[in-house]
Amino acid sequence: MSEGNQLTVAPSFAALYADRSGRLRTPAAEVLARYELCEDLASHLVEQAQILYHREAPSEAGVLLGIHAGLRADDTLLNAAEAGWVVQRLAEMLEWKCPALGDDEGAQG
Repeated sequence: MSEGNQLTVAPSFAALYADRSGRLRTPAAEVLARYELCEDLASHLVEQAQILYHREAPSEAGVLLGIHAGLRADDTLLNAAEAGWVVQRLAEMLEWKCPALGDDEGAQG
């Protein structure tokens, strides 16, 4: 998938763009660009999530659900599946349990 790029797309992310047989429905370069965006976004949200948890939110799940709602508020940056993936990746980075994200059918863990 990386064709000259050293970054490898996580299988859980690639699955968002694959058909039932595992073949990408989207050009690999576009999937890689979307993956880089989503991975960077999850990384940048780590500190914000920790701050929210310690100052405002009642629970880890509350923080993650709030971030998910924020990401879903504007579908121009991320589609629903990508928003779910970002929140699941964020939960993984924080070592938190990811809550059910409702209408997000495409995210993988």
